[in-house]
Amino acid sequence: MFSLTPARSAVLQALADTFIPALPDGSPAGSTGLNLDKLQEAIREQPEGAQNEFSQLLDLLEKPLLGLTWFGPLKPFRKLEPTQREQLLQSWAASNVPQLRKGFNALRKLCTLLYYGGSMAEVPAAWGRLGYPGPDEKPVDSPKPIRTLHPTEDTVYECDVLVIGSGAGGGVVAGELAEAGHDVLVIEKGPYCHGCDFTQREVDMLGKLYDAKGTLSTQDGSIGILAGSCLGGGTTVNWAGAFRTPDYVLQEWAREHAAPHFTTLEFKESLNAVARTIGVNTNYTRHNGQNQALWDGSTKLGQEVKLIPRNEKGLTDSDSHFRSLGYTTLGDAHGIKQGTLNTYLLTAFEHGARILADTKVDRVTISQGRATGAAAVHTTADGRTIHISVKANRVVVAGGAIQTPALLLRSGLKHPHLGRHLHLHPTVVVGARYPHAMNSWHGPSMSVVNDTYTMLHGTNFGAKLETPPTHPGLLSMVLPWLSGKQHHELLRDADHLGSFIVLTRDRDGGRVSIDKNGMPLIDYTLSDFDRANMLEGVRAAAQIHVAAGAEKVYLPHSTLPTLLTKDGVLQNPEVLDKLPHLSWKPNQFGLYSAHQMSTCRMGGDAATHPLKLNGETVEVQNLFVADGSAFPACSGVNPMLTIMALAHFTAQGLKAGRAIEAQAVALA
Repeated sequence: MFSLTPARSAVLQALADTFIPALPDGSPAGSTGLNLDKLQEAIREQPEGAQNEFSQLLDLLEKPLLGLTWFGPLKPFRKLEPTQREQLLQSWAASNVPQLRKGFNALRKLCTLLYYGGSMAEVPAAWGRLGYPGPDEKPVDSPKPIRTLHPTEDTVYECDVLVIGSGAGGGVVAGELAEAGHDVLVIEKGPYCHGCDFTQREVDMLGKLYDAKGTLSTQDGSIGILAGSCLGGGTTVNWAGAFRTPDYVLQEWAREHAAPHFTTLEFKESLNAVARTIGVNTNYTRHNGQNQALWDGSTKLGQEVKLIPRNEKGLTDSDSHFRSLGYTTLGDAHGIKQGTLNTYLLTAFEHGARILADTKVDRVTISQGRATGAAAVHTTADGRTIHISVKANRVVVAGGAIQTPALLLRSGLKHPHLGRHLHLHPTVVVGARYPHAMNSWHGPSMSVVNDTYTMLHGTNFGAKLETPPTHPGLLSMVLPWLSGKQHHELLRDADHLGSFIVLTRDRDGGRVSIDKNGMPLIDYTLSDFDRANMLEGVRAAAQIHVAAGAEKVYLPHSTLPTLLTKDGVLQNPEVLDKLPHLSWKPNQFGLYSAHQMSTCRMGGDAATHPLKLNGETVEVQNLFVADGSAFPACSGVNPMLTIMALAHFTAQGLKAGRAIEAQAVALA
C-alpha cells in the first residue's frame, strides 16, 4: 500500500510550489495548507499497480537520474532551481513518452485540486482573489430521515431481494420492490450523508461522495472519471439533468441489439413514472452566466437551444436558492434535488427495507448456477472492518458500469462480453473569458442544451453542448497548465470564465477488467471517429462563445490554443482551423467522463450480451443487473432518467416473477 515517506512528502511540497508558485500579489504557494493526508488517501484508492507507479514516480523525482528524463542537470527535483523545476514539468507535459505525460498530469491534477478545491479555504482571502465566494451558508442540522443499519460485529442478514448499489438503478429497484411488499436489503459502498454533512467544499465532498475519492481514471491516466459512491449514488452528486432517452437511440437499441422492449409503451410508462416521482420540470427561472451565454450565442447563430428538464422541487427565484443550486454536484444540503436519496430510497425505508451503507461487496455467492446472496465488508464508524454475509433469494447488482462488471468478474462470471463495450460520453471543456462577471458557480450547473450537433454526417453519433460545474478545484484541473504564473492568472479570472462542455456520444468503446485483487481496471482510447465528432463540437462551442461576446476562447488542448475576438468577430480563425491537425494522444488534452455505460449490456443474443431482456444474467439465475452497465450502447444524453426507467422496468418484471412463482407454489 502506498505510503508517504518524509522524502516523498518533501517532493510533493516542492511540486505543489512549482505548479502553484507564490506570486507578488500575495497569493501563497501551493504547499501552503496542502493536505498530504487527503492525497495519500486518494492514492490508496487506486489499484495496486497504480499505487506502485505513483510511488516509483515520486522516488524518481528524488534521484539525480531524473535529469535524463528532460536532458537537464543530474539533480533530484528538490535540488533544482525554481525555473528548472518548471522547465522539467513543461518538458514532461510535452514529452513523446506516454509515461512522462501521464506522470505530469497525475501530479498536476492532484496538486491543483487539493490547493484550489480545498486548501485555499484555510488561507485568508485566497478564494476571494478568484472572485469565488466559497461554499453556501451551512444549513440547519436536521435528523436523517433514513435510519441505516450499524452492525458492530460479523453479521448474517437474510432477505428476499438483495440490492447492491443505491443510485439511479439500485435506488429505484429498492423502492419499487419494498413498496410491493418484498423484503429488501440495500448495500451501498459509500456513506450516508444528509443536510449539513454536505460541506460543499470540493476536496471534502469529492473524497466522501465519489468513487476512488474523485480520482478514478483510465489506466493511462488520460480520462478522469466521476462516479458517485454514496447513498443515492450518482443521483446525489449529478448535475440534475433529467433527459428522456431520444427515440432514435431507443429504436437503435431495439433494432441492433434485439431488445424490442425499449420501444414499447411499457418502457415509456416507466420513463413517465420515474419522471413523476423525481419531479422533472423546467420551472426554474434563472440561468447563470455560462448557461445564458450558451443560449445567447446559439440563438445569434440561428441554432436551437432548449431548457434542460431538471429533478428539483420547491424552487423559487430567490438569491439563496439560486446560489445553492450551484453546489448540488457536491451534495444538496437543502433537499431541493430529488435523487433517490429523497425519493425511492426513502420510500424503500418507509416500507421496511433495510439499508446498509459503508459496505463493500466482495462477491455475489452462487450455488448450482443460482445467486444465493453476497459476501461483504462493512466499515464501522470507528474504522473497524467486519464481515457481512447475506442470504437472498434474488440479487440485483446496480453498482454502476465500472463496479458492476468488476463485482461480477470477482464472483466468477466469465461471459466474453462482460466488461467490454464501455462507453464514457467522453467530454472536453471549452472555456472563455467574458468582459463581465459570469459567476458560473451559482445557479443550475446545466440549464441549457444545444443539440444541433448530436447526429453528425447521417449517423446517430455526435456531440451535445452543455455546461459544467465551475468551482475552482475542478476548473484548476481542466484549464491547461503551461506555467505556474500562466495557470494562476487563468484561475484569477475565474469569476469572468464561462465554460461549455462537448459531450460526445461515443460509437467505439473501451473495457473494464480486474486486477489480481479484484480492483477494476479501465482501458479506453478515444477512436479517430469519436475524436472527429468531438472536435466538430469543440469548433461549434468556440463559435458560440464568440457569438455570445467572449473576449478569449481557450481550446481544450495542453498547448492552450487561444482564440481572440474584437467586437464579436474572431481575429485568428486559423487557430481554430489547425485544431484537428494537433496531436491528440492520451494526456495531450483533458478528457473527462461523468457517464459510464454498457459494460454488461442487455440484448437478445446471449452470445454477445451478458444480460437477458429481463435484466437477469445469462450465466446465473436470480442474478440481475439494473444500472447503466445494462444499456445496449450509450444513451447519447445524460443517462440518469434512462437508468431509472430501465431499473423501474426491470423491477416490474421482478414483481411479476415473484407473483408467477407464488402461483406455481399454490398450484403444487
